[in-house]
Amino acid sequence: MKSYFLSCRRIYWLSSCLFFILQTCSAQWQPGTWPVLKHYDKDHLRNIALPLGGIGTGTVSLGGRGELRDWEIMNKPAKGFSTVTIGNNAPFFAINVRSATGKPMTKALLGPLDPAEFQHYEGRPVNQHGFPRFTDATFDAAYPFGQVNLSDKRMPVRVKVKGFNPFIPGDADNSGIPMAILAYDVTNTSQEPLTVSVCGSMRNFVGKDGSKSIKDWKGDYVPIGARKNTNIYKREAGVQGIFMYSDSVSRQDAAWGTIALTTNSPTGVSYRTSSRSNDWENAMLDFWDDFSADGMLTDKPKLVDDDPLASLAVQKTVAPGQTQTFTFFITWNFPNRLAWTSFSTKPDQSAVGNYYSTQYADAWDVIVKTLPRLPALEQKTLQFVNALLRSSYPEVIKEAALFNLATLRSQTVFRIPSGHLMGWEGVFDEFGSCFGSCTHVWNYEQATAFLFADLSQSMRDIEFNYATNETGKMSFRVMLPLAKAQEWKNAAADGQMGTILKFYRDWQLSGNQEFLKKNWPQVKKVLSYAWIKGGWDGNQDGVMEGRQHNTMDVDYYGPNPQMGFWYLGALKAAHEMALAMNDRELARKCEDLSRKGGAWMDQNLFNGEYYEHKITDPTTFAFLNWERDSTVNVPDYQLGKGCLVDQLVGQMMAHMLGLGYLANREHIQTTLRSIMKYNYLDSFSDHFNNMRSYVLGDEAGLLMASWPKGRLKVPFPYFAESMTGFEYCAAVGMIYEGQTENALTCLTAIRNRFDGQKRNPFNEPECGYHYARSMTSWNTLLAWSGFQYSGVTETMTITTKPGTYFWSNGSAWGTCTVSQANGNTNVSLAVLSGNVNLRRFIVQDGGNHTFASRQNVAEGKTLDFIVKK
Repeated sequence: MKSYFLSCRRIYWLSSCLFFILQTCSAQWQPGTWPVLKHYDKDHLRNIALPLGGIGTGTVSLGGRGELRDWEIMNKPAKGFSTVTIGNNAPFFAINVRSATGKPMTKALLGPLDPAEFQHYEGRPVNQHGFPRFTDATFDAAYPFGQVNLSDKRMPVRVKVKGFNPFIPGDADNSGIPMAILAYDVTNTSQEPLTVSVCGSMRNFVGKDGSKSIKDWKGDYVPIGARKNTNIYKREAGVQGIFMYSDSVSRQDAAWGTIALTTNSPTGVSYRTSSRSNDWENAMLDFWDDFSADGMLTDKPKLVDDDPLASLAVQKTVAPGQTQTFTFFITWNFPNRLAWTSFSTKPDQSAVGNYYSTQYADAWDVIVKTLPRLPALEQKTLQFVNALLRSSYPEVIKEAALFNLATLRSQTVFRIPSGHLMGWEGVFDEFGSCFGSCTHVWNYEQATAFLFADLSQSMRDIEFNYATNETGKMSFRVMLPLAKAQEWKNAAADGQMGTILKFYRDWQLSGNQEFLKKNWPQVKKVLSYAWIKGGWDGNQDGVMEGRQHNTMDVDYYGPNPQMGFWYLGALKAAHEMALAMNDRELARKCEDLSRKGGAWMDQNLFNGEYYEHKITDPTTFAFLNWERDSTVNVPDYQLGKGCLVDQLVGQMMAHMLGLGYLANREHIQTTLRSIMKYNYLDSFSDHFNNMRSYVLGDEAGLLMASWPKGRLKVPFPYFAESMTGFEYCAAVGMIYEGQTENALTCLTAIRNRFDGQKRNPFNEPECGYHYARSMTSWNTLLAWSGFQYSGVTETMTITTKPGTYFWSNGSAWGTCTVSQANGNTNVSLAVLSGNVNLRRFIVQDGGNHTFASRQNVAEGKTLDFIVKK
């Protein structure tokens, strides 16, 4: 008994020591060296805004010059919101530098103003307009890592502002932390030691979400001076800083919650929880005088403002040539997300809540729970980004695929408490754009499924088990709470067929037979809805003739390639699932319809250059002979003989899922060449567009539609526009067909438009910022590498092109290196995260390797083998 007692004491002592070491290490954690994919010079910074925040949590963005902008943490979009009206009171960081011999200097940690920002009617053109700034700035990015490089010949230091959040494929929870991590690397460029202080300042703006007015707990509008927020200093578990809350904002309000500004620095910390009153901007003057005096802060605990100014400073000695890092964290928790609060829906939307708020009690809890894990989370994020950056993909593909992942962090996306992922189409300045996880928009992107399988499957659960009625009609917009999911009564032809392909994809990637078995009755219903009398394919000939609502926000009448290829893809996917479920009758029917439908489209819709639309009468669905008879009344908003940019979207997805060609291969290839021939403009200077302009002046891009054979008087609304999600769709198709030069031309044209000067590299809009369809850019990786994975057959496929390729299947990821030697293909498969089961490995057009027994390649393991022809 004595020896057992001593052993327990020894174990307890060792555990305590280990816990202390871990706490100490995490408390002193600071970011390491980060990779750079894209560099932005001083002339391409103004519109950079890299979102910092987790999936479904909202964000604050790191600007190209070091500013914190677009504070969108309170359950709604808030573009341009900086917690206060434009002025010197917006959140910012500053630096104080003192030497033994020189004059102390204090500057905001910001790059210079743009000349276009100088003029303003009241002399307040931008935030921190009156603060001394660094004279030179550049920006480096490899999302989710952003780095601002600040220098100034008059300053004895050089500063690198670093911002990121963990982003780890297959780990949605750790990619969904409500925090912004900011680190300031200060390098002493002088010949003497420097005392350096870095300070973050922000007002307690709980209750201010970027809306025009503030409400008190009774729901009445609050006059200035009546709302009292509170800041307190806290210290716990290696963290210290300011905790911000409010007792005057209603606990049911979407803008009620908590914020924390903290640091893990164990020494040199000073703070202020308030300031003097801000009459004539004296609060900021009072802070500036205090900080500039010695780089240390003197607390003023008496709250004199509704939204008291909090400041947190860290001071260190920096030797000549040395770099010291000052690390800060901004965390938040705003639990009361409302349902689709938008102009598009009813004004009485109820609260649905946030998933992340079930993980954390408040903003302080976020940093206390996260800090011990930050070294591992940063390392895993770096492993992901470096694996992608070291791959053999063209640079423009890496940029397009990686940078658009920011959409998953934006207010476009949120998670309700059940964990289900929900999505707007995009977001406007102050509210969401087009609610309901719109199927015909979210069909295009593959990033969610290939990076976060559980989130993707949660969307399928909603589509098939909440949004689908007893007849198989799927509401293409889902209402909230989920009990009201079917209140949106409309179905979309492309949206509904695309969800069948997405379900097939998620089943294949997971290999989960129970997932298919559980949902198969609903999948059958959704497909069969196309066959109802008077429906999309009421005569069941494999061709959609009926009224087809679609992503152009209109109804097409008659057979057309956009709906047709979605339908053919859904039939092929359903055929495979029916076989797996031993539903032979349905399998035969799907196979027969897909064969007939493809042949009919080749014979009747392919005009020798591309597939076109045969318009039918909305009442009889009889073909309209409008080409030869000018008196025929053609419905408005049709495609007709137009060459549509995404007419092969269903074929794109079929290729990604290994379903083969849906129609004649030569016709598919010719169509893509025609899209490039007719839709690509190397300059929009002479292009007329009566709608929205996403491409301007000398910029290049793909038009939504061209009219080489004559335009309809009133075509579908967006025909003259150019939108990135559709452009990516066409480019991906070109890659699959070996038309790589054209594809790269299109991709380069897109990313040249998002250069930091004209537009934000981390925000591709369509109907709203951070548009979900922009994540179609991830598809370029799949096409270039030829990557496919089936967890059902435990088969992985990759291209024969020599190189190293990042791959992911939603739950595991790694790299695959392909090389050629002695007529054979050498493959080295590395699993960097998760586990992957393999029975067969296929190298496209080069043979396959069948393993003698099942291979379970675990995380951290590499499988090397030779594929013989």
